Amino acid sequence: MSAQFLDCTHEVCTVRPIPPARRAWLADEIRREDWVVPIEPAMADELFALARFIEQNPVQNLQRRLSELNLVHSVNAMQRMKARLDDGVGFAVLDRMPMDELSIETLVEIYWVLGQAIGRPVAQKWNGQMIYDVHDTGQQYSYGVRGSHTSVELVFHTDNAFARMVPDYVGLLCRWPAAQGGVSRFCSLYTVHERMAQRYPDALRRLYEPMYFDRQKEHAEGAQPVCLAPYFSWRGDRLFARANSSLVRKGYEVAGEPMDDALAEALDAVDTVCADEAIWFEAPLERGQIQYLNNHEVGHYRSEFVDHEDPERRRHLYRLWHRETGSVCYDGGYPAALGDVRD
Repeated sequence: MSAQFLDCTHEVCTVRPIPPARRAWLADEIRREDWVVPIEPAMADELFALARFIEQNPVQNLQRRLSELNLVHSVNAMQRMKARLDDGVGFAVLDRMPMDELSIETLVEIYWVLGQAIGRPVAQKWNGQMIYDVHDTGQQYSYGVRGSHTSVELVFHTDNAFARMVPDYVGLLCRWPAAQGGVSRFCSLYTVHERMAQRYPDALRRLYEPMYFDRQKEHAEGAQPVCLAPYFSWRGDRLFARANSSLVRKGYEVAGEPMDDALAEALDAVDTVCADEAIWFEAPLERGQIQYLNNHEVGHYRSEFVDHEDPERRRHLYRLWHRETGSVCYDGGYPAALGDVRD
């Protein structure tokens, strides 16, 4: 291949069956207790005490650390969230933050602190942005414009599928939902993998081979515009998916390379599998809820939406990414002379 690319082909491995320990669920198997974690009164009291402390003791630039705070009930709730991400259905919702009783600035700081119980927060843009605003900016979805800044439908995907180091978990705090649409859906990528193996085994094999992903201009000036990586691979007995058929199709356009017929058929097949209502669970994200998902094992979808006419109530979410490997910077790298001290 002649195009310049970010090489992630070290992830390539052979096709494997789903281990018995991993859950390939269907929508009708999901119960509310599988994914909802309520804010109990003791946790609510703790959060209001934290809010008072934040308001009386300002700190700039997201420097508050969970480890410095005694938040027993909050940590317990977040650990129950994480258990659902790692060993349950792969997504969870904390229900819900007191949006009408605290300022949005204080709530976002609390969200930042709570998220550290899920994992280490990392940058979400090349410029180092740590908390990312998900809202419609009025831009058209195109090369270099993320879908999260538009109102278009986003097919089932994992976040940052084109990255050198993909985030492990994705969090969203909902300030305001859309007036219409913008609905969240989730599917188990173990289920997708299982159905691909049953119905499209040749296509599944192609998804284990390298393919181009558009990097959406989220890289240093002059860096490689596409990533070369497999759609499916494994880390131990856990699936590691870079699931985003749209960015693969766009990747070949950006690279100026023709897509092979086997890959085109494989992407159509995985889109067909994901379109089956039996495999996805719909969980609309409501004001004040904090949603988390396992970004390697669960695909998520957002429907097209229509915003409120009132600019103060337009759809607005705050996103966090968490990743334990690499540095906290967007690409996860370290200076060559220092090496990667975490890997």
